[in-house]
This record gives sequence, structure tokens and C-alpha cells, in this order.
Amino acid sequence: MMLEQKKMINPAMQNCSAIWVTWFLLALSQLPTVLTSSTTQPTPDPSGYVAFCPCMGRFGNQADQFLGSLSFAKALNRTLLLPPWVEYRTGELRSIQVPFKTYFKVEALEAFHRVLPIETFMEFLAADLWPPANRISFCYRSRNNNGDCAAKQGNPFGPFWDSLGVDFVASETYGPLHYDISNHDVIAQWQERYPPTQYRVLAFTGAPAAFPVQKHNRHLQGYLEFADNIVEEANNFIYYIRENYAGPFVGIHLRNGADWRNACDLIKDAPLLFAGPQCFGYRGEIFNPPLDDRRKMCLPSKQDVVFQVEEAVRKLGARWVFVASDHDHLLPELKFVLQKDNIMVARLPRNRPLVDLAILSRANIFIGNCFSSFSAFVKRHRDIESLPTLFWGLGIEGSRTNESVGRRDEL
Repeated sequence: MMLEQKKMINPAMQNCSAIWVTWFLLALSQLPTVLTSSTTQPTPDPSGYVAFCPCMGRFGNQADQFLGSLSFAKALNRTLLLPPWVEYRTGELRSIQVPFKTYFKVEALEAFHRVLPIETFMEFLAADLWPPANRISFCYRSRNNNGDCAAKQGNPFGPFWDSLGVDFVASETYGPLHYDISNHDVIAQWQERYPPTQYRVLAFTGAPAAFPVQKHNRHLQGYLEFADNIVEEANNFIYYIRENYAGPFVGIHLRNGADWRNACDLIKDAPLLFAGPQCFGYRGEIFNPPLDDRRKMCLPSKQDVVFQVEEAVRKLGARWVFVASDHDHLLPELKFVLQKDNIMVARLPRNRPLVDLAILSRANIFIGNCFSSFSAFVKRHRDIESLPTLFWGLGIEGSRTNESVGRRDEL
């Protein structure tokens, strides 16, 4: 029996290795051509600008708050200066700033509102519109006893503004004014208190937006289109897998690192933790499971993951499964169960979170984590295309019900 299994597994493993090597070399060959387009000098906006540091958490959290910040800038009729994405890499003491256009198309956002990469603003306009002597940081309340925003204190705050060559000469605390622009009186107060003739740039120490993203801003995901290099990298991976495993696929996202385990312990005091509203509603009006069930949804067991994936594969008739994870992809466990049906289990050969997102957004079925903002990004993207999203611990049928309710709310 063991000999028969080996004969069955080896060809698939060999195919997998060949696919990874080919895809990896092709992806590397494309990297130098990512940012080759020239930049023309922009026209100054007399209505002013909004800038901010996306300094809360990793990409999923930053993306949530970006949508709210985009809505805020439009409400104030100011151009949004697109910030670089903040990343943390192993071995690096300071955050790494990745230009916005590396991952997403600027022109797609322009269909909704005026935007400009902040690097372009600093190169062509800042000297005249926002000279060093006029650079004021904005915060709701001071971050120290001196009444100062301390906009560059700590990581990633310091590295973020340093990467743009920005130092601040003063601070402005805008509380109790807030950024809930669903209230038109609040918009008027912002415009009256901070007119663009006096404050050309509102530079916030953090995003002027709520976390998680509010329901009325979720549709803005439709203006976040992956950059061509991300789409091409994702497509190449999918096409190479499909050369040997043609057919539909299931995409899954696993959060199971040590930090996530600790975060799941917070559910007892915060039942709508992080991106929880995508499953339960903002007030628990969609679904209100008991605490033990919420914990299992936040950190499902290996057995539960394997079972739910196997069910999804069977119902879809999938040929392969794509896994994205912050820690353990559970490849051995999934392969052990799925290999008998010649189902391929794959992951990217190196850490490429944005390519993970692009692939998961294309899956025929996606299974994500209710509490993860990374999963929430994928769900919003899929909702726009009316693609099904399931969640760990909700079960196949239960997830379908929740999916239809969630899509009706979000769109």
C-alpha cells in the first residue's frame, strides 16, 4: 500500500517543484520593470491636500483605514496624497516604505476622487505649497506631556516621514473634532477651522479613518485595482499550476502565528475584534455566536481546517488548493487528505502577501478568517465580483447564508 502511495505522490511533487522553479524565475525577471513610467509635474490643487501615515498594523489594517481616508479627503474636497505602504521585514529594525503604485493603480482611484502619490507631491509641489517652515502635524490629542503630536516618535512613524524628507515644526490637536464625515456638520467644521488657504496640507500622524472600515466605505474597494505587475505575477502562478491541474480552485487564508493566537484571547472582551463585523455585523446584528464558537472561528484547529477545505473541494469539484498564511500553511496535513484524489496543494515559494491577495481574489471559493483584516480585504474584493466567500468555523451552508447577507449589506 505504501509503495502505491509513493507512486501516486511523486509525480505530483515533481510537477509542483518544476512549477515553482519556473514561476519563481519568471517573476524575478519582471521585477526590474515594475516602476518605469515617467512622472509629469502635477498642477497645484487650491482646495488643499490630506496626508497621513498608515501606521497601524500591517497591510490589512492599513487597507481598511485607507478606504476611510479616501472618503475623508473627498468629503473635505482635498486631494489625497497616496502614502507608501508600511512593511516590516525580518532583520530590519526600521519599517520599509513601499510606494503606493507598486501595488495598486493610481488612475483607478482617480475615477473616484483626486489623488496624487505623496512622493510626486514632495518632488514637484512641496517646496512652494508646503515649505519646511509650514509643516504642521495633526493629531486628535497629544502623544506626550508637552502637548505635541510626536509625529515622528517611534517606528514606523519616524521611518515613514524620514523616507519623504519631512520634519514638523509644530503640532495641531484637532479634538474633539472627528472624521465621521457621515455628519455634514462635521465636514463644515473641518472646512471652517482649517481652510486650505491657511492649511494647505493636513498631515495626520495616523489615518483619519476608523478601524475596521465602516460599512458606508466598503464599496470603495472597487477603486483599488492591483498594479499590472501584481496581476501578472498572480496570473503566471495560476496558469502554471493549471498546466497540470486544470480546473477550479479553492483559496484559503490561515492566521495561526503566535501573535494571532494571543490576539484571539482578546475575543472574550471584544467579540467584534478587528474585522469581526464582516461576519457578525457592526452591532452583532447578522450573527451572534457564543464565545467558544468565536474562538474556534478565530483560531480553528488543524482538523477543522482540513475538514472544511475537504468539503469545499468536494462540493466545488476543485483540482487544487491555494494556501496563504502568516505562519503555518498546513501543507502536509492538507496534502495527506487530498492527495488520494490527486488534488494539488500549493503556496507561493516566497513571501509575497499582495500576490497572495490577488490569487485569493481569483479563487472559485475563498475561505477566510472572520477576524482578519487580510481576509476582509479579499472578501471585499470578491464581493464586487459576486464571488463566494466562506469563513472558518461557520460551516459550508452557514457561510453561504452569511455571505449573501454580507454582500447585500456591503453593496
